[in-house]
Amino acid sequence: MFIDKMMNTSKTRSTMWLVGVVVVFAVISNAFGAHGSSGKISDGSQNALDNGAGRLGPYFDKAASKNVTALLGKTAYLNCRVKNLGNKTMTLQVSWVRHRDIHLLTVGRYTYTSDQRFRAIHQAPTDDWTLQIKYPQHRDSGIYECQVSTTPHMSHFVHLSVVEPTTEIVGAPDLYINRGSTINLTCIVWYSPEPPAYIFWNHNDTIINYDSPRGGVSVVTDKGDSTRMFLLVQQAKPTDSGQYTCNPSNAQPKSVMVHVLNGEYPAAMQHGGQAKQPRLYSLLLCLCLLLY
Repeated sequence: MFIDKMMNTSKTRSTMWLVGVVVVFAVISNAFGAHGSSGKISDGSQNALDNGAGRLGPYFDKAASKNVTALLGKTAYLNCRVKNLGNKTMTLQVSWVRHRDIHLLTVGRYTYTSDQRFRAIHQAPTDDWTLQIKYPQHRDSGIYECQVSTTPHMSHFVHLSVVEPTTEIVGAPDLYINRGSTINLTCIVWYSPEPPAYIFWNHNDTIINYDSPRGGVSVVTDKGDSTRMFLLVQQAKPTDSGQYTCNPSNAQPKSVMVHVLNGEYPAAMQHGGQAKQPRLYSLLLCLCLLLY
């Protein structure tokens, strides 16, 4: 009987010891559950860090450090916003490196390149470290790395695209329309990060006056990813024939030759793409009659 009580007591103590071990292990797991055996952070914790939640050290504000599309020759600004840098600017530096040739461009507020088009900009106490590029060229397109001199260093990549707007007139180089019809010219400005400040239309060598005594001349502008400007000339006359040129403020001009016909070729209407000559219609008609 005594032996049985001793055995039961021993079993009870063993059970309590095991329960204690399980509880301690659970506490440790909760405290370090965000880390694996390799010390890596779980996805949930990583998302919190990406949003800046709970961060003690510096991190990049990616929403304010986006890729940049710049106009050819117009100053470009690449921004890198580093949060939580605080007073560590004495020990930590923010630098810009060009990936094309691994060239160090700036360190802190100082520029480390002989190319005077590049300049470091930082206004205390903001978190923005900006790389200014004057007169950007096509060769400046590519990846630029914003670095923070932590150990190991932190990096954020910004892609610069230098584009040159181009102009297109739908239906160029020639348009044929009947007398009395409406001349409808569409000028499109492609690859422009911002709409042109203005677009002029020229008829031959003269800027078109929309309030001219001729009347019936109007324009409609549609601004968006590409800018479209429609020139409408109602009740077309032979005197309206000639070269029409679209002149955007931020792109090269483009021209189209408009031919207003007197009506002797009813099939010759306004066409897009390659122009169809009236003589071609006559030849095709003759060929059809011969084959018939």
